[in-house]
Amino acid sequence: MRTERARALAPAVLGLLLGVLALGPALGPGFVLRYDMVFVPDPPLTLPGQGFPRAVPSDLVVALLSAVLPEQAVQKAILLGVFVLAASGAAALVPSDRLGPRLAAAAFYAWNAYLAQRLLLGQWALLLGVAGLPWAVRAAALGGRLRLVAALLPAAAGGFQAMLVSVPAVLATAATAPLPAPLPAARVRRVGEAALILGGLSLPWLVPALLSAATTDPAGVDAFAARADGPFGVLGSLLGLGGIWNAHATVPGQDSWWSAGVRLVLAAVAVRGFVRLRAGARGAPPYWTGLAAAAGAGLAVACLGPFAPGPLKALIGWWPGFGPLRDGQLHLASFALLQAVGLGGVAAGPVPGPGAGPAPSAGGPASRAVAAVAVAVPVLVLPSFALGAFGRLAAVDYPDEWRRVQAIVNADPAPGALLSLPWGAHRAFGWNGGRVILDPASKMFARRTVWNDELLVGLPDGGRITVAAEDPLVTEVETALEGRPEDRVRALAALGVRYVLVHSGDNAFHGGATVFQGEELRLLRLGHPR
Repeated sequence: MRTERARALAPAVLGLLLGVLALGPALGPGFVLRYDMVFVPDPPLTLPGQGFPRAVPSDLVVALLSAVLPEQAVQKAILLGVFVLAASGAAALVPSDRLGPRLAAAAFYAWNAYLAQRLLLGQWALLLGVAGLPWAVRAAALGGRLRLVAALLPAAAGGFQAMLVSVPAVLATAATAPLPAPLPAARVRRVGEAALILGGLSLPWLVPALLSAATTDPAGVDAFAARADGPFGVLGSLLGLGGIWNAHATVPGQDSWWSAGVRLVLAAVAVRGFVRLRAGARGAPPYWTGLAAAAGAGLAVACLGPFAPGPLKALIGWWPGFGPLRDGQLHLASFALLQAVGLGGVAAGPVPGPGAGPAPSAGGPASRAVAAVAVAVPVLVLPSFALGAFGRLAAVDYPDEWRRVQAIVNADPAPGALLSLPWGAHRAFGWNGGRVILDPASKMFARRTVWNDELLVGLPDGGRITVAAEDPLVTEVETALEGRPEDRVRALAALGVRYVLVHSGDNAFHGGATVFQGEELRLLRLGHPR
């Protein structure tokens, strides 16, 4: 009994070990701050603003957990939980009773270019959905409403991107998994139940998204299109689970011929292993068709931006709701899971054909050696993902003046928004090692924060693409800032701005009463409009 329990827990333990190895210095005291990954001290319980609710309900979940646990511990538990959930879930999908193949799938799904790049882009909320994806696929294949709800909770906490990568795999699996009674009505009912559960768990972000006046710029298709991050072009990068649009989110050395080549070979082996699972003595796993369909669809979406941007731009111009398709590489999650399960199938050895009887429960020395190599290969292919991607992830703490400004603003009962300057979405602070992060002010205050969500994305040829802001208030504030200096305070106050937070080095804004002056931050309070 104790041995069986240890075998059952082994994939989760492997995931934990891989998480510790990958995060490294990020597990030290402090916050891990990089691009979209912005955790703050004393996070407030706030409602979404007028832009697209990208951080809903993930920020609220963090705030609730931080009410009972230290904020730093919450972040580290979430990051480690991604690795544990991903590894154990991938292992649970491998149709083998042997531990080696299950560990092979676990290692690959918790250590690949897709997960590494999205983590380096700071998209921890998305990775909650990626980590829970195998459990959601399993639940959709087995059936049962409560089982599916429980499996989708990580994605529900992550928000729209996390649910976005879950929907195709869950619906496709529900539509194709074998049923005890293969009746059309039963199939329709299962798919309908899955759709209702997905919709219900999406309401926290779906309702604000539909009610918001947020817009989506079609130029984002070019800005966020998949790019080559190795010598085999865009398609080769995508097949190897890379190809992210941000060159600074790549793992060191992954563009080398050796790393890119081995990842491409590994992808081919894994896909072949997944195809072979269909010919097993027990037949294809119940999720096989659904996962294959979702993986194929995700790869197709990833190819739209670089190879066929025109139709996607037209769709976004017609309805901003198609905007989530512009970051095509994001949709490779199901393809990564397919490769993980396929690699587990390869590690299990030859698949016995129909009539040959079930596979043996334990392999010989050769099979164990193959499984051991399969477990080690993902780490050996991307060794620089270790130790926080060689320092790209690290834990730091906010200077005291950030907490002082936060306390002043949050203690003020008067209404009004806070404007964060300079007028840009991202910051690079010396105390954070110069790492680029989303403006922390956007998450720190218990009132509406106005910040410029317009994005400037560099292109490989040296050019830049401007992706227009989504929040309509941003345009009004920008107009006020471009007005005459003597009119700015009045115009901003008329827009409902009460505070202006100015970072050091930006001396363009004058006016209002100085409430706090530090080495890095200056807080101004504006008067009310007449």
